[in-house]
Amino acid sequence: MEKAWNNRAWFMVLPMLVLVAFSAVIPLMTVVNYSVQDTFGNNVFFWAGTTWFEEILHSSRFWEAMGRNLVFSAIILLIEVPLGIFIALNMPKKGWGVPVCLVLMALPLLIPWNVVGTIWQVFGRIDIGLLGYALHQLGIDYNYVQDPFDAWVTVILMDVWHWTSLVVLLCYAGLVSIPDAYYQAAKIDGASRWAIFRYIQLPKMNRVLLIAVLLRFMDSFMIYTEPFVVTGGGPGNSTTFLSIDLVKIAIGQFDLGPAAAMSIIYFLIILLLSWVFYTVMTSVDAGK
Repeated sequence: MEKAWNNRAWFMVLPMLVLVAFSAVIPLMTVVNYSVQDTFGNNVFFWAGTTWFEEILHSSRFWEAMGRNLVFSAIILLIEVPLGIFIALNMPKKGWGVPVCLVLMALPLLIPWNVVGTIWQVFGRIDIGLLGYALHQLGIDYNYVQDPFDAWVTVILMDVWHWTSLVVLLCYAGLVSIPDAYYQAAKIDGASRWAIFRYIQLPKMNRVLLIAVLLRFMDSFMIYTEPFVVTGGGPGNSTTFLSIDLVKIAIGQFDLGPAAAMSIIYFLIILLLSWVFYTVMTSVDAGK
């Protein structure tokens, strides 16, 4: 006898599908519509085809911003992932120190992005900021408003301070899930601290590290609010990432067609790079 399937449960999902359509699909289709048309105002549009895409892809401005994004994301991952693992390994696993450390680690994540930018904007000032004033008193010529290198250092430090906690919490969750029997067996075998990390802790953190790397890459590649508040993309264009350049084109210049085309290219690049990250890391994990 053929089993009867009850599909009425799909009606429970319908409100969410409608919400996703309004919050994601419809805005995306609007951007696609703008990317293939041109307008002179008054809601009069002209078919432009792939003109805006070709203009963006042949623009040195786009590729320079892309290069800055890639360099920034690479630096962030190289600092935050090892630092997050190191902090998680040295956090207490039992006792009153556990909730204290977890709360301290979670605090930076609770601060809104624009507030983070404002904090570091003031923190780095040489007249009233603690960091800028201290470096100035030590004889270090630091000025993130005028020096591109100082601007980069400030933005990187800001991101490390803000988001390393995410890596720490994910790695810590992976570490506390390891049964004590593994450590007891390693102690009996006389395993070193490095051997325990290499053969017990790191393999158990593979999944959470994959999540941490993907989240941090996507977020660092899409970064906008913090560097915009601190440097405004300057000095010059030294910290003008793709997101900041996109806003300048869309709002500053009000070039909706190029901005829409750049948005789609930007989205596809993030999607492609995230897929590559995921595929490579899962392949490495499967091969172990």
